[in-house]
Amino acid sequence: MSQDFPQIIPSEHSEVEENLLAHQATREFYDEVQTRSEFQQYCHWYYATAERHRQELEKMRSEINIFAWFRRK
Repeated sequence: MSQDFPQIIPSEHSEVEENLLAHQATREFYDEVQTRSEFQQYCHWYYATAERHRQELEKMRSEINIFAWFRRK
């Protein structure tokens, strides 16, 4: 039967194993690249958000505190 379909059924079992191992290594590599890329994007977002919050805090500190007037004793 394998003589009828040489392209579909590989002749050696080791070819299949090599192909599967190569595919698995490739898949793991791309998964690692994607994970690192997502982590890098998260870090950029986190630092940008932290910097924006620092700027907002400094702005709030320079404004007049209206609530302090109501809490005076």
